[in-house]
Amino acid sequence: MDMVICISMILCVIGGVNWGLWGMAKFDLVAALCGGNEKPIARLVYSLVGVSAVIQLLSMLEVIGSAS
Repeated sequence: MDMVICISMILCVIGGVNWGLWGMAKFDLVAALCGGNEKPIARLVYSLVGVSAVIQLLSMLEVIGSAS
């Protein structure tokens, strides 16, 4: 499970950088690397980032719950 948490954290960082680039420069790095945001590989990356965010959220809630 630690490997899943680690990979999901990396994907969340990638997603955060991508959103930051979009917000500051209207540049979508994932779309640029994948040939467009409608390409299946780009949609896969976006989906994996979203799932990773949910995994991180659940992990955070687990830590908060165990601290109580």
